[in-house]
Formats: sequence, structure tokens, C-alpha cells
Amino acid sequence: MDLALLRTFVTVHRAGSFTRAAALLGLSQPAVTSQIRTLERQLGRPLFLRQARGVTPTTVGDELAHRAAPHLDALVEIVEAGLDEESGVRTLHLAGPPEFTSARVLPALAPLVSQGLALRTSFTGNAEETLEGLAAGHHDLAVTTARPRGGLIAQTPLCDEEHVLVASPRWAARLEDGALLRKGAVVLEQLPVVEVHESLPFVSRYWASVFDSRPPAAAAVIAPDLRAALESAAAGAGLAVLPRYLCLGALEDGRLVALLEPAVPPLRTYFLVVRTGTLALPHIARAHEELLLAAAAW
Repeated sequence: MDLALLRTFVTVHRAGSFTRAAALLGLSQPAVTSQIRTLERQLGRPLFLRQARGVTPTTVGDELAHRAAPHLDALVEIVEAGLDEESGVRTLHLAGPPEFTSARVLPALAPLVSQGLALRTSFTGNAEETLEGLAAGHHDLAVTTARPRGGLIAQTPLCDEEHVLVASPRWAARLEDGALLRKGAVVLEQLPVVEVHESLPFVSRYWASVFDSRPPAAAAVIAPDLRAALESAAAGAGLAVLPRYLCLGALEDGRLVALLEPAVPPLRTYFLVVRTGTLALPHIARAHEELLLAAAAW
């Protein structure tokens, strides 16, 4: 059997779509469709059920994927290991959101570099794209805020990220004491908002959790990086909702003020994700363990 057909099949199974699989493989969608049909003819069984949006594996497709995927991943590892041996190091391909990966993940993995591990990092702000890249073999290890589904990807909760409502001292001083707890909308009526996207993902989540309401205003500043949002808020551009780990220094030195300290702050969970079976590979297992140990103190 042609291994290229199995590789395409596993990629489609992991991506859940011929279109996404084609993009991950660098092929045209008709080429992916043709390869899947060829494999189905060879096996005499349908492997996917075509739907309006994507595909769903049949029972036979699921069974084939669970049997074939670990072996295909192992073959890729053999090839990559051979390349690594030439330079005397093992390479870990890591993916995750830029801010958290920069502040937490890379520093935690830094000690492994002196033990012969090379790191190649991809910053991915979209959790679905991160998981698709992992499934396609572009990454060995990923950190994501989306809980992955399916038996071909294994996830472990890494840590919870606490969100804090912050503003510069100048803006904080203009707010009426206690008004935030009585009516969240008063903040957006008095302060401009700094966010990472027009949909206000952080502010909306905070308002829903703390005030049980929706924010009534649009953002004054959109900065698609939390570090840029932090600096904008500290410079007085308006309020922002930021991860506590990211803004802790600015809170301690007084550049930012926490406008509220709710009893149950909004949280977001990070997951450490690998392809099923790849923790048998020493360099991936070592990095995985190192991150779990470091996360205990985060």
C-alpha cells in the first residue's frame, strides 16, 4: 500500500476536512479527494462520510486511523532523528500563543537546551490552527486554550490563567468606589477599552463571568498582541482585561491598577497537547514533563 495514501488519510482524519487537509499537506483539494477514493477502493470500504461542513470518519476509518497514525508518526520520527544525529541534537517543534509561550513555556524549556535539545517555535494565536498543525505533524508539542477532541490527540491540563480588569492609575482614580460591582457597564461608559480583537474576547468573557452582562461598547484600541494591549493600557489608553501572569510586574510597579478583585476571578485553562503515542519519544516526553513541573509554580 502507498504510504502517501495513508499519510493523506490520517491528515484528513485529524483535520476533519478535505480542504484543511489539503492546505496542511500542500496539495490541491481534488488531489486529496482522489487519494482518499483510491484508498477506499483498495480497502473496499468507505472511510469518511461527506457532510456539508467537513467529513466524519466511519467506524472503519476510525479503526484504520488508530492503527496507522502511530506508525506513520514513528516513520517521520525516524527520518527526523537521522537528520538530528548529523548535528548531534534533537529538535522539538513547539507551537503556542505568542505571549504565554514567550513568558512561560520557552523559559521553562531553556534548561533542556544544554542537554542537547533544539527548539523551533511557532507562534499561533488561533487554537484550531495550532491543533491542525499538530495533527498534521508540523508540531511535536503544542500549548492551546482549546480542549482537543478525538483519540489521535492527547491533552493534559497545564495551568489556569487568571484574568484581571486593569487600567492606568489616572483612569482608576476617576471611577466611583463600588460602582464596578453594582454595574459593570459603568466602566465602559467612562473608560475606553483596549482589546486584541473587535469581538472583545477578553472583556466579553470577563463581563459575562463577573457582571453577568454583555459589554455595551466597542474597543477604542485594538492591538492583536496582549503585550501591546498591556502597554497601551498602562500608557492610559483605557481599561483592559489581561492575564495576571502578564501584567503582574505592571501591577507591582504601579503602572496598572486592578479595578476589581472578584472572589472568583475568570479563568482560562491551557492544555499541553501531543499526538497520541509520541510521548514514547524521549525528547518530547522530557519537554512535556518539564512543562508540567514548571506549571506547578505558575
